[in-house]
Amino acid sequence: MRTAAQALHASRNILARLQEAPGKTDRREFWQEAFRAVRAETERRAAALSAEDQVVQSMPDASPTKWHRAHVTWFFEQFLLRPHVPDYRSYDDRFAFLFNSYYVAAGPRHARPKRGLITRPGVHDVAAYRAHVDAAVLDLIASADAGALDEICPIVEIGLHHEQQHQELLVTDILHAFSENPLAPAYDPQWAMPARSAHGGDSELPEGLQPVGYGGAGFHYDNERPRHRVLLQPVRIDRALVSNGAWLEFIRDGGYERPDLWLSDGWAQVQNEAWRAPGYWREVDGAWHQFTPAGLKPVDPTAPVCHVSYYEADAFARWRGAHLPTEEEWETAARLGLIDDAFGLVWQWTRSAYLPYPGYRAAPGALGEYNGKFMVSQMVLRGSSCATPEGHARLSYRNFFYPPSRWQFSGLRLVRYPQAR
Repeated sequence: MRTAAQALHASRNILARLQEAPGKTDRREFWQEAFRAVRAETERRAAALSAEDQVVQSMPDASPTKWHRAHVTWFFEQFLLRPHVPDYRSYDDRFAFLFNSYYVAAGPRHARPKRGLITRPGVHDVAAYRAHVDAAVLDLIASADAGALDEICPIVEIGLHHEQQHQELLVTDILHAFSENPLAPAYDPQWAMPARSAHGGDSELPEGLQPVGYGGAGFHYDNERPRHRVLLQPVRIDRALVSNGAWLEFIRDGGYERPDLWLSDGWAQVQNEAWRAPGYWREVDGAWHQFTPAGLKPVDPTAPVCHVSYYEADAFARWRGAHLPTEEEWETAARLGLIDDAFGLVWQWTRSAYLPYPGYRAAPGALGEYNGKFMVSQMVLRGSSCATPEGHARLSYRNFFYPPSRWQFSGLRLVRYPQAR
């Protein structure tokens, strides 16, 4: 198992290839290789799952593995093959309705909470669908002239990054499904959380104007731009992520029983869902255990806490007399190397609402629905997690979820401000 630092290093190397290699090597060979590699990683993550595993949907926010595999395939078919291959023949025209997600401009779609009811097409049909689309995409890249390549390569690129997002969801969604099984099955018996590299202490962020947002020429999502400047106030940020050991102290001190620590909506969630600990924590014979991809394991007090909601993260920060960082504070700290384990362990909640940057404009057409229409009622997480594929981490990457969500590998770190005089 790689350390978090090794995972980030590999991530940077692969991302550098995606961003820089097309101008230095044969574009056709590069994009064919990249396409094959990303598509193969999806299948690798699904390989340990049975047909029964791949059809289950344990809650409306999650999707079946089979659906993920088919949806990312539909994405290439819908946005690449149909517009750019005049004689393209779909594997099955009905799949567009089944495997569209939220792209209203692309047509009607099956209701999200009912994806687990789609027993057919089966996993073998989905595999055949993937092979059909893969062959067509690789043939398109091989046969396109230089002008056409200029048009299709950006679509291939966003399709690959989109598939990487679903590779992470594939893991987190099956983990939630397995957590509902009394047998506590393991997705990967050898899985372990990467080791932390943090040494404790905190860092002082530079006061004043700081750049935020993507500033390079490579791939990024539209919600990472425009790059702009923000004014940072004096603040100190913890180098380390909050650990399970610290969370055990929070539990022992009645953290889930004290309404004074919680936002009103968060306290209502605690009461309605009977939260007593992070997601996937269970008391077994008086000791806390955590359901992980390797099955049920004793809680490791040195590991970073994960599967906590925004509400829990905010309550913990109040208990510690601290705050969650803004996303701008987090990005500045990560860019300047002032925090440890920024990537590769857990996504980190910020106290920033998911809103457009100044001057943001969504792209036209159906692909413009990718991010912009979700910029309300959600909170930003930064970094990446142990389930994030290599090549998918950036300083400016903005993940976002609703405040109660905790089935992702989500954790936190804290900041502190000088006392007001």
